[in-house]
Amino acid sequence: METNNQLVIIRKIEKYIEYMLTILIKLPRTEKFSVGTEIKTSMYDMLKNILFATKIEKKKRLEYYNIVDSNIYYQRICIRIMYNNKWIDMQKYKHSNELLSEIGKMLGGLIKSLGTRENA
Repeated sequence: METNNQLVIIRKIEKYIEYMLTILIKLPRTEKFSVGTEIKTSMYDMLKNILFATKIEKKKRLEYYNIVDSNIYYQRICIRIMYNNKWIDMQKYKHSNELLSEIGKMLGGLIKSLGTRENA
């Protein structure tokens, strides 16, 4: 079951990245190369860490899942900054947060599937 969840989360992250790239392209030029680059780097790191976690033994996955969780939190903050500065509208803000929430819930399930003994 965990392998299936890992594959689903990879697809969700791909969908999120594609959506965010359409938003980042339309940012003001000055922000495209600052906030835009930060978000892109964080998104690709998130994908890379999930992919890596699928290839390593179960005992070592929590570390990479925690890195992905911090990437999600960082991206939420960046998206909120973009919204507060009116670089994106409410609809894009809500949709991007919904996509991130889905990924976060799936990640939580993956973390939970590792079991409490391994987390201790």
